[in-house]
This record gives sequence, structure tokens and C-alpha cells, in this order.
Amino acid sequence: MKKILIANRGEIARRIIRTCSRLGIETVAIHSEADGDLPYVNEATEAVLIGPNPVVQSYLQADKIIEAAKAHNAEAIHPGYGLLSENADFARKVAEAGLIFIGPSADIIEKMGDKLESRQTMAKAGVPVVPGTVNGVATIDEAIEEAGKIGYPLMLKASAGGGGIGMVRCDNEQALSQQFASVKNRAKAYFGDDVVYLEKFIADSRHIEVQIFGDEQGNIVHLFERNCSVQRRNQKVIEESPSPDLPEDVRQQLCDAAVKAAKAVSYTNAGTVEFIVDKNNEFYFLEMNTRLQVEHPVTEEVTGYDLVEWQLDVAAGGTLPSQDSIRSTGHSIEYRIYAEDPKTFFPSPGLLQTVEWGQGARIETGYEQGNTVTPFYDPMISKVIITGIDRADALNKSQNFFNQASIVGVKTNLPLYREFIGSEPFASGAYATSVLPEWMEKIKEEQKS
Repeated sequence: MKKILIANRGEIARRIIRTCSRLGIETVAIHSEADGDLPYVNEATEAVLIGPNPVVQSYLQADKIIEAAKAHNAEAIHPGYGLLSENADFARKVAEAGLIFIGPSADIIEKMGDKLESRQTMAKAGVPVVPGTVNGVATIDEAIEEAGKIGYPLMLKASAGGGGIGMVRCDNEQALSQQFASVKNRAKAYFGDDVVYLEKFIADSRHIEVQIFGDEQGNIVHLFERNCSVQRRNQKVIEESPSPDLPEDVRQQLCDAAVKAAKAVSYTNAGTVEFIVDKNNEFYFLEMNTRLQVEHPVTEEVTGYDLVEWQLDVAAGGTLPSQDSIRSTGHSIEYRIYAEDPKTFFPSPGLLQTVEWGQGARIETGYEQGNTVTPFYDPMISKVIITGIDRADALNKSQNFFNQASIVGVKTNLPLYREFIGSEPFASGAYATSVLPEWMEKIKEEQKS
């Protein structure tokens, strides 16, 4: 490929441009009116104004994006993550336009994008799935009946959902009754599909995912796992690889199960198989993300591979290396930096008056000092990736970095990380998905007393 259009913005667009530039591939950046002065727009070979600020009028305009790719003689489109990256209709339209979609086929995206269908597919393939309903539940009466079989607490989820949207924990029948209509409405509003289902809530669980890759020749490999259990509002904020406090035999079983899951759908390009791991190290399939993940840099750091380069190579018909040749060395942790109130997690858009990073980190950012974080898009400013020879070294470097880092102009979660990194729950490595909210609640109680 000589030229690709990047159907995304900010940090991930900039990340893709960097690899393309190294490989001698020209890039076309799309941008809304609000994003015209962001670094990625200037770093691309060419740039196209795609529409006004609202995402539905710009970055979700599939037909306009494809037209732009053809007008600028791009041979392929890289969707990044979020936005149209897991939109099967978009992937199909790209292929029908005679362009290469840098990701899995539309059929795979469609199959794995429906959480219910993906659960059914994995169960048939022999991959453990979380106990729950086989089909969607249409009414509250049906939901209550099925909940009685599953047992509380449970999760009420949108089948077409993702990113923590359209899911809620219900501890009893009253909570289920109160939340049922709301979750269905939210699912319809965000995903255009109001099908919901029930899933057993696994207490004290860890969220561990495996990076997988497939090529057009039928080869599928894994690049080990990432622990994504530090979350707020069911969304990841800290990810690390390797996963701490995980027996080696369980790590291998997880990776083997992920490859089995990918083979069940003849997967191609980059993807992630997500699992819930309980306190007894029993694991269950959660979902498959049919795209490059936000946290892919930690995998790059421990394996030494450029995953965007792999994506481009596979999309052009290249063959993956053998599983035996892929190794994991050292320890890497990614921290997502958001323009948000660290106590409430409410977005805090505004001008980045000064940005000062600490030492010893890989910074993936969509912004520079003097840019504005607008209210139109996700408020993530950057990703800080810190790698050490082992976890203790990575944590020590992390503490030093955040003691030096400073952003003025917007509220950020930098102060949160300064305190949380050294806390016993996180430092021990033996933490579950409840670790951050529980730690914050404990700090709040201590401050009261």
C-alpha cells in the first residue's frame, strides 16, 4: 500500500501516521472543524475537512469518508478504535468501494459485535462463557423469570453494546425492574438495537484480555495477555502486561482459549479476546473486540512488535510470524490521562495551557500544549506507557513520572494516579475490577474521620 486514509482522530490517528511514515506510506487525515489544529492533521501527508463538530456529522459519516479516500487516491482505510472501527456496514462499504479495510471482514465484525451471538459461537467452540441467558430478554417479566434461574447479583447488558455503555449491575429483583427499561432505551439510543440479556455477575473478578492476530493464510497467533481490571464506570483506565498475580498455567490456558476463539470465526487482522477471571482463576469469555485496542502499546512494549505495522502487513496479504517466535519480556503499564474531575470523573474540557511530562515514559497523545480539549469527543488527553525490567521497576518509574508530570488548564486524573500507584491494593498486583472505586471510597471515609 502506498497511501491510506485514517478514519479516526487524535491519539490513534497520530499513532498510525507514525508507523506509516516510517514505512514510507502516505496518509490522509480526516478532521472536523474543531480538530483542524490538532497535531495529527499537520503530521499526515494530506488532510480533509470531513464535517462540523458533532461526531454524527463528521467522524461517523461513512459515505463521505469513503468518498474522501477515493478522491485522494487512498488504497485502504484504517479505522483506528472507536467511531466506525467495529461498524460492519462501514467495513462492507469500504470493500464494495474497492478499498482495503484494515481490520477483520464485515462478516466477522457483525458476528462478534452482537454479544449474544458471540457468546453462542464461543460456547459451541468450547470456550467457557459466563452463565446467562442464551437469547435476549424482551420483557421485564421474562427478565425476572430468567434472573431467578441465574441468581443475583447479575449484569443487565445490551447485546450490541460496548465501552461500558448499556450495562448495569442488578443486585436484586427491584434493581432489575428499575433498570430494565432504562438499559433497553440506552441500547436503542447508542447502538440502534434494544436487545438486552442477563449475565451472572462474577464477584472479585479480574478483566484479562488476550491480544490475537490472524492472517489471510489462516494463521492465528496470540501476543499474550493484558490485565485491564483498573476501571471507572466499567471503563478501563490502567492496563498492564503481563497480568500480575496470575499463575503461569492459567496464563497459558487463557492464551490458548483466545486462539481457539479466533479460529472459531476464522479471524483476520488485530483483535482482542476478553475474559473475566474469578478469584479461583476460573475464566469465562466476555467479548471479542474486532479492532486494535487503546491499550495495545503495552503489548508492543513487552513483545517488541509494532502492531500497526502488523495490521498493514496482514491487510496487504502478509504472513504472521510463528507462535514460537513471539516472546514477552519485562513489564509495561499504560495509564490513560483524561481531562476530567478526578473525584467525579466528569469531563473537564478546556485549553491545555501547560503540559509537562515526567521522564522515562512513552507518550501517545493527540494533543500538545496550546491545544483545546473540546466537549465534542472522548476527553482522553494521552496514554502514558511505562516499561520496566519487572513490575516493581515499572511501578517505581511510574511513581517518579507522575510526581513530575503536570497539566494546567483543565482538571485531570494525574493527582489520582499519584496516590493510587503506591496504594497497597494496586501495588500488590492482587486486585479485582472493584479496586479503584473501593480505594476511592476508603480514602473518602478516611478524610471524613
